[in-house]
Amino acid sequence: MQLKLDGSAVTHCGKVRSVNEDAICDCPQANVWAVADGMGGHAKGEWASSVIAASLAEGPVGDDFEAACHALADRIHAANRTIFAESQSRGEQMGSTVVALHVRDDRFAVIWVGDSRAYLLRDRQLYQLTVDHSRVQDMVEQGLLDPAEAENHAMRNMLSRAVGVMEEVQVDIVADWTVAGDVFLLCSDGLTCLLGNDEIARVLTERRTDGAVATLLDMVLERGAPDNVSIVAIDVGEATQLQAKQTDTNRMESGAPDAGTAP
Repeated sequence: MQLKLDGSAVTHCGKVRSVNEDAICDCPQANVWAVADGMGGHAKGEWASSVIAASLAEGPVGDDFEAACHALADRIHAANRTIFAESQSRGEQMGSTVVALHVRDDRFAVIWVGDSRAYLLRDRQLYQLTVDHSRVQDMVEQGLLDPAEAENHAMRNMLSRAVGVMEEVQVDIVADWTVAGDVFLLCSDGLTCLLGNDEIARVLTERRTDGAVATLLDMVLERGAPDNVSIVAIDVGEATQLQAKQTDTNRMESGAPDAGTAP
């Protein structure tokens, strides 16, 4: 069953930086949303993130869920090659994080590289769907650092993986089922470095997508916004009766089986 999706997105330079190196992909027609956080300084980071956003927005990804997930990962790989080639040509390092969401029928996938994050709010509980590709997270996983210390660690902004930095990049994917009432949040670290999970959960619980995005941005700006910030929120709602009937009819006509195991 195709659930009803309602998304809202914003990106802001913040109050300290003069250039916004973040970029967003807002493609509801393909059920694809993404946030990319550029690195490399000024035009280089801005260009790198825009390459990723444009690649993810290239067009439809198809009706097959698993094939669509891999197509989006392939687009990130293609952006990696473009950014890395430009970096080599200039003799300057540039790159970007990315976190993307795809929803098809009642399944979702999150695809990411770096420390931009995806969250799921379900039954008023906030779950982080991504694991940061950062030096600090590597230390946590190796048992060298307590998770409680990670958020404020001096090396928290040092990435262990990013798009465009190396000739090849590993892209992570997690997939699961979604239900009406879910709220997804994609964001750059300009949000999470200033707001805690409890604050984010409260806003997503109390506001609809437009209001939630606006409120979260206002909170970041009120706290000084030292970094660029990008926020995308997607509400999952019940399918209308007509949508449900059309989906059931299409399934009967095609004889298609239920979706299989997520990639």
